[in-house]
Amino acid sequence: MAIAVPWESLFGGMLLGLSATILMLFSGKIAGISGVIAGLLNPLRHESSWRAAFVTGMILSVVIVAPFNFALPELGDTNLLVIALAGMLVGFGTRLANGCTSGHGIIGMGRFSKRSIAATCTFMVTAIFVVFVKRQMGWM
Repeated sequence: MAIAVPWESLFGGMLLGLSATILMLFSGKIAGISGVIAGLLNPLRHESSWRAAFVTGMILSVVIVAPFNFALPELGDTNLLVIALAGMLVGFGTRLANGCTSGHGIIGMGRFSKRSIAATCTFMVTAIFVVFVKRQMGWM
């Protein structure tokens, strides 16, 4: 029996770790997406250009990996109102946790930050609980 390996996820995770490491090594900045975008919305002097380049690179990454035929998630028949509500809840959660999964999970965990370890554990337990409830309710 062959074991299925999610190569796209592995490759994507490696790229996230590499980009976060490069950003921290060469500029001392943390690659937390919520902080990057918050800094674009409320810019400080000399902070906008690298943040704009970071977000542009994230958006253009789809074009860069397109020739490799990676499967991208499909929205299907998902209600756009539900997506907007979910996005608002994620935004609220990132402000409440003082960071997002990328900042805490990739950078904070790598730096052995106690706050990031606690936040990442909270993210994961919550995600496991939500999937469990959705499956029990027949929503998945």
